[in-house]
Amino acid sequence: MYYLKGLLTSCLMLASVMSWVKAVPISIDKTKVKLPEETIKEPPQSVDTGLHYDRYLREVIDFLEKDQHFREKLHNTDMEDIKQGKLAKELDFVSHHVRTKLDELKRQEVSRLRTLIKAKQDIEGGNDIAVDHQALLKQFEYLNHMNPLTFEVEDLDKLIKSATKDLENYDKERHEEFKRYEMMKEHERREHLKTLDEEGRRKEEEHYEEMKKKHADHPKVNHPGSKDQLKEVWEEADGLDPEDFDPKTFFNLHDTNGDGFFDEQELEALFTKELEKIYDPTNEEDDMVEMEEERLRMREHVMNEVDSNKDRLVSLEEFLVATNKKEFLEPDSWESLEQNQAYTEEEMREFEEQLARQEKDLNLKAADLHKQREDLERQQEQLNAQKVELQQAAEHMERLKTQKVPPPPEMQLEGNAVPESLGHEQPPVPPEHQPLPPGHQDIPPEQQQQQHDVPQNQQDLGQEPQNIPKENQPLPPGHNSLPHDSPQMTLDLNNVP
Repeated sequence: MYYLKGLLTSCLMLASVMSWVKAVPISIDKTKVKLPEETIKEPPQSVDTGLHYDRYLREVIDFLEKDQHFREKLHNTDMEDIKQGKLAKELDFVSHHVRTKLDELKRQEVSRLRTLIKAKQDIEGGNDIAVDHQALLKQFEYLNHMNPLTFEVEDLDKLIKSATKDLENYDKERHEEFKRYEMMKEHERREHLKTLDEEGRRKEEEHYEEMKKKHADHPKVNHPGSKDQLKEVWEEADGLDPEDFDPKTFFNLHDTNGDGFFDEQELEALFTKELEKIYDPTNEEDDMVEMEEERLRMREHVMNEVDSNKDRLVSLEEFLVATNKKEFLEPDSWESLEQNQAYTEEEMREFEEQLARQEKDLNLKAADLHKQREDLERQQEQLNAQKVELQQAAEHMERLKTQKVPPPPEMQLEGNAVPESLGHEQPPVPPEHQPLPPGHQDIPPEQQQQQHDVPQNQQDLGQEPQNIPKENQPLPPGHNSLPHDSPQMTLDLNNVP
C-alpha cells in the first residue's frame, strides 16, 4: 500500500504548496511575506490534494489498507508492476466487506459526477437538451464509466494510473508556474523603470543590483541529502554530537509518523536549516516564494537519487543504500536559484508579447463594454422620458374626470361611442343664463332700465317706447343692421305688388 500512500502524500504536498503560492497575489511584495511556522516545517495532513477526485481517492485507499491480503501483496509488488496494472488484479481476492464498500464508493462518485454534469448544463442554459451521461463521463479517466455500479479491477488500475499521471504533470506545472511568476516580477520591474526619469532609473538599477548581491551573500549551502547536510541537522536540530552520526538512528528520529518511510513532507522538513541560510523573511532581498521553490527542488533532487522504486517514498533500506554512495560522501556543490535563472531572454520576450496581446484584447473588451453601457444609458433615458409622458397624461385625465370638463377633440371618443357624461340628467340653467334667440342681441343695462320705465299701456298698445332713439331700438327677429359705410337702399312703394 506504500505506493498508494506515496501518491496521496504527493497530492497533499501539491495542494499545500500551490494553495500558498496562489494565495499571495503577484502585485504585493513577496519578500515581506512571512510563512507560518507550520507551513515551513510540515504542511498539515488535512489539506485537500487539489485533485477533483480527492475524496474518492482517499476513501478507496483507506479501505484497501484494511484488507490484509491486499496489503501484503502490495508490499511485495514491484513499482513497475503496479504501474502496469498487475496489482489491480489482486482486487478479486479482497474481503467481501471491503469489496462491497468499494462498490458503494464508486456509485457515490458516479452520482456526484452526474450531478456536476447536470449543474454545468443548467448554467449553460441547456435545460431542454437531453444529457448523454455515458458520453460525458468519458472525460473522467480515473474510473470505468461503462460500469457505474461496481468497483472492478479496471477501476483500481485507472485510479492508480490517473493519480500517477496527475502527479507527474504537477511537477511540470509547478515549474511553469514558478517561471511565470519570475517573469512577471521582472516585467513589472522593467515597466516601473519606464515611468522614471534618467536619474530615477539609475538609482533604481543600483538598488536592484545591491539587493542581488546581498541575497547571494550567504553561507555555503550543503548538497541536499548529503552526509554534511544530514550531520548539520543532527547537530543543530537534534542537538547530538556530529561525531556520533548514525544514518539508521537519524532515519528513525525523523520518521515522525513511525511508518518506516520518509514521505515528501518529512523529507522537506530536513531542508529547513539549509533554506534559512539563504532566505530570511525580514530581508527585502529575499523572496519567500523563491524559498518554497528551492525547497521543492531539494526534495525533488533527493527523491530522484534515493527513491529507487519511484513510489514517492523513501524506505529505510533505500536510505541506507544511499548513504553508502559516493554522492552521499563527496557530493557536488549545490546551485541555488540565484545561480540558475528560471527563464531565458527568449522566453521573457515571448512572455511580454503575450502580455501585450492580452492587454490589447482586454482594452478591446473594455471599449465594447463601455459602448454597451452608453447604449443602455441612452435607452434608459428614453424609457424615463416615456414614463414621464405617461405620468403626465394620466394626471391630466384624472383632472378632467374630477372637473367634469369635456376632453379636447383629440381625446374624444370616435365613432358612435357615447361619453360617460352623456345620458346623465343635467341641472337646470337659470333664465338669466339661458342664450338669447337667434338675432337677438344683448341690451345694455341702462337701456333695460329705460324699457322698464315705459308706461304699461304703451307696451300693451304696441306703441314704441318714447325717448329711445331709433338707432338704439332692437330690430325685429331676422333683421340685421347694416354697417354705417354700406350704401343705403330706398324702398319704392310704387313697385311693391
